[in-house]
Amino acid sequence: MKTRSGGLFFRVAGAVTIFVVILLGVVLGMALAETSNVINQENFDTISPALPTKVVDINGTLITEYAADEKREMISISELPRHLIYAALAREDPNFYNHRGFSIRAIARALYGRITRQRLGGGSTITQQVAGTIYTNRMEYSISRKMRELWWAIQMERRYTKNEILEIYLNYMYMGPGVYGVEAASKYFFGHSAREITLAESAVLVVQLSSPARYNPLANPNEAMNRQLSVLNRMVELGFTSKEDAEKSFNDYWANYDYTRTVQSAYYSRDDKAPWFSEYVRRELDSMMYATMNYYRDGYTVHTTLDLNMQQAAVRHMESGIKRANRIYKASGGNRLVRAENQYIPIVNMLSLAFDINMLRGTGAAQNRIRAENRYTRTYNPIIDMAALAFGIEDLKKISSAGWKEMRNTEEQNIVEGALIIIENETGYIKAIVGGSKFDENNQFIRATQGRLQPGSSFKPLYYSAAIDSGKFTPSTMIQDIPAVYYNTDGTPYIPLNFRGEFKGPVLLYEALAHSMNVPSIKVLDTIGFDAAIDRASMLLGINDPEAKRRIFPHVYPLGLGIISIAPINMARAFATFANEGREVVPIAIRSIEDRNGKIIVDNEREVRQKQRAKGSAEQLISPQNAYVMTTLLRKTLEMGTLGGQGGKFIWKSANGENVRIAAAGKTGTTQNWADAWTVGFTPYYTTAIWFGFDRPGNSLGLELTGATLAGPVWGDFMREVHTGLPSREFTRPATGVVDIRVCATSGQLLTSKCNSGSVVLSFLDKYRPPGYCSYHENASSARRAIINQFNENEGVTSEAPSYRKPVLDLDALDLPVLPQSGNAENFPGQQLDDFEAPAYNPLSD
Repeated sequence: MKTRSGGLFFRVAGAVTIFVVILLGVVLGMALAETSNVINQENFDTISPALPTKVVDINGTLITEYAADEKREMISISELPRHLIYAALAREDPNFYNHRGFSIRAIARALYGRITRQRLGGGSTITQQVAGTIYTNRMEYSISRKMRELWWAIQMERRYTKNEILEIYLNYMYMGPGVYGVEAASKYFFGHSAREITLAESAVLVVQLSSPARYNPLANPNEAMNRQLSVLNRMVELGFTSKEDAEKSFNDYWANYDYTRTVQSAYYSRDDKAPWFSEYVRRELDSMMYATMNYYRDGYTVHTTLDLNMQQAAVRHMESGIKRANRIYKASGGNRLVRAENQYIPIVNMLSLAFDINMLRGTGAAQNRIRAENRYTRTYNPIIDMAALAFGIEDLKKISSAGWKEMRNTEEQNIVEGALIIIENETGYIKAIVGGSKFDENNQFIRATQGRLQPGSSFKPLYYSAAIDSGKFTPSTMIQDIPAVYYNTDGTPYIPLNFRGEFKGPVLLYEALAHSMNVPSIKVLDTIGFDAAIDRASMLLGINDPEAKRRIFPHVYPLGLGIISIAPINMARAFATFANEGREVVPIAIRSIEDRNGKIIVDNEREVRQKQRAKGSAEQLISPQNAYVMTTLLRKTLEMGTLGGQGGKFIWKSANGENVRIAAAGKTGTTQNWADAWTVGFTPYYTTAIWFGFDRPGNSLGLELTGATLAGPVWGDFMREVHTGLPSREFTRPATGVVDIRVCATSGQLLTSKCNSGSVVLSFLDKYRPPGYCSYHENASSARRAIINQFNENEGVTSEAPSYRKPVLDLDALDLPVLPQSGNAENFPGQQLDDFEAPAYNPLSD
């Protein structure tokens, strides 16, 4: 029995031994495999830490960097001050240069502290922390993870020098909200490079290595201060610095500490020279890059179309415009409140005094609000901040700030906002974007590209283009600007009104557009039909999806006054088509993307150009002739219309004394109830769309703030600045298909020798010239002569009577020939061009 038992024991022991040997072999094989992986990563350069993506402008100047979870900037250990390195060693691993990747004493201390539930410090060396961060998941708390970390630490010590390990450590570790490494952390916390860091700042920085959330000096200054002192004292103990230097640096740091700073992600505190544009680019990257490409970590370089000089000019002019708009808006609204309070509050107070009713006494809502805000900002807020700091009540400051911020947000919902976008006509390059008053965490809605805003009268040129092509209208077609009723398809009547309710009577088409007359524009829409107008407008705006087209463009007459919802980028695209000789303009912000090694991985501009070429003739949205005629019509807006005050801004003397003249054209727009103010205009170089208005519908800018008075001056000033230094340039005129003709300024027909009310030169499509010679002055002259002769005969005056004898009849009261209702020849039988004998004066201009 014993023999059998002994044999069983040996068999079991043998099996266990074989199993252990096999297990050790497997573990050893895995270790060797892992070692080979380490060998493949012998050099520091082969470790690829997460790097931010750089965004640069058209000239290669850095705009910003994208790094949501890891904002990191690599820096060599040789560039760092000694006291920063000493602070890291004193805080984390004083024996770093003496051990071989691990410390038995530190491990035992940490284990004992774990058992006794005491805080005796961690057991990981700097090498173990690096190994754990790179090769394991440090969120996992287990013995197996610690063993893997120890293994990798030993391998790293074999393959890297101590300085290389320390450099990886100082560049790789998490050190705050969205920041990794000492360089990024120093810029985030202190606003300067780690190369310039002070002794006290170094102590604050290395404290972040153990608990960035708890010891963040912005969120918890008291906690950070205590830990900072312990690091400085430890450095003094180890002989890394003197007590005097430590105390002086400590006192200087807290004497200059900014208590007003709040904690926010490094993404929002990053240096960004064009936040509206870079946010637009970031969203474009989301749809442009493959799923495996991460622009927050992979270190790309995005080459964009932005011109930082133009962007800075755009921000400056829009800030000025928004400030002016809010000042006027608030003054007009405040004046109404002040007038009401000045009139009624004294009466109420007098009654309260007369009848001793104290509860009736009041001061007015506006006065109460102002007093409350002043008392809070000047009295209570400083006290709350000091109390929070003195007693370490961090939540008090947070709650107070949150309440104040919410109140201010409610107040700011009524502010006037604005947006601007400028694109290069020939390339579609977006040169600048301003999406609103100020880009921050609470205001990231890019109104220039995301806004769904009513363009008002700035929409009119889009369907006027279709009217010119239809042959039913020419630039000199006469239209009656008189009250009229139109009926929508559902039978509801629509009566269009002009700005301020004025009517001009008979006007020519170019005048109606230049002065933004509504009634003639609805006549144009009614004549060409909804389908023709919508097809042309949607094509120019770049809206090709049938469902979007149906949703955006209603078949109702107010469509002619721009009641659609569209973004400024679409309006800029449409007007740029006129400047680009009718060819499609596709706005682009990203030219190409390079990886961290400089290889182009996305060539966006090339892809856009290939798609345009693939369209063939379809790339020509409208004919060059139509584009040129529309451009000449829109030039009239600056010469005599709603942008009349801006034309002179495109003429100046260059630095060498030469006269510079750059052609310009555009259109203003003001929506119903004066809620939105637009100007969209272009030169041969650029097209700019500007909008002012409210995010919340229902408010009105007031009569003082319109497209002409608010958006127009900003557009003119900005466009002048961005064109300064460019040579004179005119719009390109087609070689054929367009003719300039001098017409009667009253009738719009071909000029005759009897036209005495002035003339104007207009551009026409060659196939749709003015229909005939001026019948108004011809018929009026004949009627006047007959009446005068009859009067003279009755008075006994001969034809040889002295010229000073004047008839006393009121000729304006006579039934003279009325002005034609349309410029079409078929409305005037017998008055076609071929039926007239040409007068001595040549109506074709020079």
